[in-house]
Amino acid sequence: MFESSSGPMISRRLALRLFRALSGSALFLFVHLPAVNGRAQDHSTDALRKLNESVDALIRKVSPSVVQILVTGYGPLEEGEHGNTNAVIGRQRAIGSGFVIDPSGYIVTNAHVVKCAQRVQVVLPSANADGSVDAALSTRTTVVSARIVGASSEIDLAVLKVDAGKLPALALGVYRKLGQGEIVFAFGSPGGLRNTVTMGVISAVARQTEPDSPMVYIQTDAPINPGNSGGPLVNVNGEVVGVNTFILSQSGGNEGLGFAIPSNVVNVAFRQLRKFGHLHRAEIGIGIQTITPSMAAALSLPRTYGVVVSDVLPGSPAEAAGLKIGDVLAAVDGKAADSLPLVAFHFYLLETGDQVHLDILRGKDRLGFNVPVMEPPRDMDQVTALADAAKNLVPTLGIRSSWPLARRALASKCR
Repeated sequence: MFESSSGPMISRRLALRLFRALSGSALFLFVHLPAVNGRAQDHSTDALRKLNESVDALIRKVSPSVVQILVTGYGPLEEGEHGNTNAVIGRQRAIGSGFVIDPSGYIVTNAHVVKCAQRVQVVLPSANADGSVDAALSTRTTVVSARIVGASSEIDLAVLKVDAGKLPALALGVYRKLGQGEIVFAFGSPGGLRNTVTMGVISAVARQTEPDSPMVYIQTDAPINPGNSGGPLVNVNGEVVGVNTFILSQSGGNEGLGFAIPSNVVNVAFRQLRKFGHLHRAEIGIGIQTITPSMAAALSLPRTYGVVVSDVLPGSPAEAAGLKIGDVLAAVDGKAADSLPLVAFHFYLLETGDQVHLDILRGKDRLGFNVPVMEPPRDMDQVTALADAAKNLVPTLGIRSSWPLARRALASKCR
């Protein structure tokens, strides 16, 4: 009787206490919930501010080194058949981009930007080119004449020189540290709009646009348009990881498929173009070829894919090291030699004085060779020097070519 009468009373008391406890908790959550959301919102805003400040600092660092390039010259106004001497020649103007790579006034751009150039001018940004409204409205720019130090149409790079005192230069980044998805910024003058910056990511770190070409490119979705050619593609540290060169587009404008020349190619090319005016191909003295299944069967090669040594130059470092025709490249400097473009690109970056380690498959044996890199004799350097001297004497002597011959020469050169 006691349990039956007191049981319900105890239950009601427990229920009342539980209701009061839950009501207090609900009130606490209701009162404090907006404060929690407020803190989260403030945290998100702070993160966005920090991102904005980082981008602003990057632009302030890079912009003073990015230049606009103005080119005038003569060339065919209409594309005609190869060898057609009736092409219409006219005055052409082009606008591109570039960046200072050396404080003494050396500038890197694309070779196609200065192609057929008779006059090259560089628009140097003002010292306060930081992307702010005040800097954007400022008209304090300096236009200086530039001379072409060297150019290579093969890799589409050119080096210019301006005499403008000490200039802020950009450092080159390490290409092998570049990763897919990394944030990058493209600087330049798309459509002639000077001091423009766009942001994107690295879509691919080593894109081949032609199967048999040794050149590889950085692919990015950072908006790039005509006029961006020669401008720098920089990472979040403000280092140049590539030179914006071309786009794939059906409309002629940006479609998210932009391509840049990797910084390691720029580094090698700059030094050679600055010193020689053209590229010097260092080599070890071998010819290489892609292995096909039929070739592998005919020559009894140890694998049906990869790269085989097709020729060994007499008296070359490769011959001295012991390489033979028919050797299959297994690895170059520890990297698998699975395709000809991959191997050719690696050789492309070698310089005189380097040493390359080759792992070779010869029958059932795997051999290793350390081969020094040489620079073949180039008699053309002397001819080029004489040609440059003659070119410099033309204005002094007052010699002028007849227009029909000049027209033919320009039409041939600028196609």
